[in-house]
Amino acid sequence: MKSILIIDDDIDFCNSLRDYLSMHSIDLRMQHDGAAGLALLQTEEFDMALLDVMLPDADGLELMSHIRSFSSMSIFMISALGDEAARIVGLDKGADDYLPKPFNPRELLARMRAIWRRTETTSTDASAQNAASDFTLHREAREAYYDGRRLPLTEVEFMLLSIFLDSPGAVLVREDLVARVFQRSFNPLDRSLDVHICRLRKKLDIVPELGSSIKTIRNAGYLFSPEVGLRVQANSRQNSWRMSVLDQH
Repeated sequence: MKSILIIDDDIDFCNSLRDYLSMHSIDLRMQHDGAAGLALLQTEEFDMALLDVMLPDADGLELMSHIRSFSSMSIFMISALGDEAARIVGLDKGADDYLPKPFNPRELLARMRAIWRRTETTSTDASAQNAASDFTLHREAREAYYDGRRLPLTEVEFMLLSIFLDSPGAVLVREDLVARVFQRSFNPLDRSLDVHICRLRKKLDIVPELGSSIKTIRNAGYLFSPEVGLRVQANSRQNSWRMSVLDQH
């Protein structure tokens, strides 16, 4: 059973959502102010946090920044602020997805399941290691390290990085990326993908070989073009692969 924490001051809404999700084997815990919710997230593990933007004692976006400082857990923003600017800000601050109120709980459930599928379908016994720059990607743990430091990647950012590392030199169109990462149809007006890639680029700045490797291809999508060569060695028996970065000089 999945365990979720919702931080929202609308008690009736939370109760209604809890009743609905319980029918789908999801345990929804509730906190109605930011401070209590943050304290609980620091002491217990959850599969996801549902976070309202407007809380009585805290700004939801600032609260999300606090959560991101100690956890890469999936965060789903819910808010009465449904305009495009509000969604972009929420995604840019670290949300994995954003759904404006009022919404159909079936859509919320579908989007949450899509986030979990992204995690579960790629949680294999696989890893990639860059010996030249000490960059390591652990797929099972869904963590990336550079010089011993863990990169603070969200679930979406980790998924995107994995896809890019698997496809050096290939143009990845937006429609395919949205389908693979968000598991929904592409909407030209939805800038969620671009926001997540922008955040990923910033976080890769500390890795010299990868910092400027994600190129935008106008009217198409994105190209992963690292400044060094890539050599991939597959091991089908262990269902894993090692990625070596080779200096071209």
